Parts: sequence; structure tokens; C-alpha cells
Amino acid sequence: MKNIEKKVTKLLKNKIILVTGGAGSVGSALVERVLRYPIKQVRVIDINEHALFQLQRNLKNPKLRILFGSVTDQDRLEIALKNVDIVIHAAALKNIEITEFNALETIDINVNGTVNLIKTAIKYEPMIFLNISTDKAVVSSTLYGTTKEIGERLITWAGIHFQSTKFASVRFGNVIETRGNVFEIWKKEFESDKPLSITHPEMRRYFFHINEAVDFILKSMVGIKQGVIFVPKMKSYSVKELADRISKRHKRIGLRPGEKMEEILMTDDEEKIAIKKDDMWIITPNY
Repeated sequence: MKNIEKKVTKLLKNKIILVTGGAGSVGSALVERVLRYPIKQVRVIDINEHALFQLQRNLKNPKLRILFGSVTDQDRLEIALKNVDIVIHAAALKNIEITEFNALETIDINVNGTVNLIKTAIKYEPMIFLNISTDKAVVSSTLYGTTKEIGERLITWAGIHFQSTKFASVRFGNVIETRGNVFEIWKKEFESDKPLSITHPEMRRYFFHINEAVDFILKSMVGIKQGVIFVPKMKSYSVKELADRISKRHKRIGLRPGEKMEEILMTDDEEKIAIKKDDMWIITPNY
């Protein structure tokens, strides 16, 4: 781990970093961590004004730059990416119900927003462009998952065809501390002395902590190769197993449209071509 820290320090020294969606749960944790390194500046672009305000207030760091704006706004991205060395793309609409109901907006942000960033990166040529993806992109069954799968494919395409920037993705499962997830719902239900809402007791999901997600992002930046997808070796849990840690009282609400009983981190075909490391797989482009 010390060796990785040295490599991250060397990589980030005097660099300007842009984090899209940087006021979100993973984004803000990443920004806080990045500010511990000898960077020149970190820029955060987000459309959540209150979250940006909280981030600025909590961190109070002169190296932090707050940019209100959307990845759908090409002109705003032109300003945001100028002189940037590293782009970490975490901006996305994620909630299943919201994305299914707001299909056009989901495609605009998750797909067109990624296209806008790639175009701007091609123009300004940062060293690194790392896209944050999800296991929902594997054999996708929801609009959100489909848009993230397209995002991965776009980043891999850019990595193959534009050598001046190292384009790659990281793909992981659920992060326990993110806002709006099942743990937030369970906490409110438990505090209100209500049974915990579970979709299906045998449903399985991959989970790890937010600090592990940030560690993985930084480690992937150090070992980045053109067009690859980094996948951490995560542990799978049943919904009942996780809920039982909070309360034994449950109520079954059923699966939401498009939800799968079990998510997977890679397809069989991806696993065949993936490079296996101690704590991750690296999926290389297959064309």
C-alpha cells in the first residue's frame, strides 16, 4: 500500500484534476482524498448547488474550485477542462425509478454528457480520463445500466482511437455510504421502529465502503492503460444478510421493474480476456 501511495503522490503532484459529479457521495469523498496530495488544483463540476456549497464549506481548501454546471453543457465543459491534467467522470443519473421515468434526461446526462466530455478531452488532451461505471452495466436490464454500458463502450472506443489521453473505466458494485441507497432507507425505517423494506431475501448485491471505492479509483489511475476496465474483487451479500445486521423485522416489497436477482461484475466473455491481479481484474479491449 505504501508503494501505491508513493505512485499516487508522484502522479498527482502539481496536477489539475477535474471531477464531474464531484459533489456526490463518491465524488466528494474522492475530492477530499485528492486534496491530501500535493496537487495544484481540483475542480468540481456539479448541478447540485447545495451539495457544492456543503463541499466548499466542509473542505475550506484554497486548491478547491467549485464549478456549477452540467456535463450536457458543452460550453461549460470547455471552460472546466482547460489546462486539466486528469478527468474523473462520476456525473450520472443513477436512481432506477427516476431514470426509468425520466428516460430522455437520463440518456442526455449519462450518454450525451459522456460524449461531450470525450469530445472536450480530445481537444484539450488531459493525461488521464477515468470513467466511473457500475456493475449494472453488465448484461444491463435497466435504462441506467444500459446508459452506463454505452458509457464504458464510448470510453474504450476513445482509448483505442485517441492516444494522447489514457481513457479507461472503473466498474464496481454498490457503495455502502452513498446517498439514496438502501442503507439510508433502512436507517430511517429502523429509527421509526418500522420493518425494513427488502425486495427479495435472496437478492444478491456487491458492496464495499466508500474509502475502498476511492482507494480503487486512485490505484486504477496509477496503472491505467488505454481502453481498459478495472473491476475490483468485491464480496457479494444477500439483501436479507445485510438487513439482518440492522433488524430482524422485514417486509418484502418485491423487485422493481428491470431489477435482477443477482448482479455480476463481469460477463463470462470478459472474464476470459481479463488480466487477473490480487485485488482486481483488468478487462482489455477485445477489438
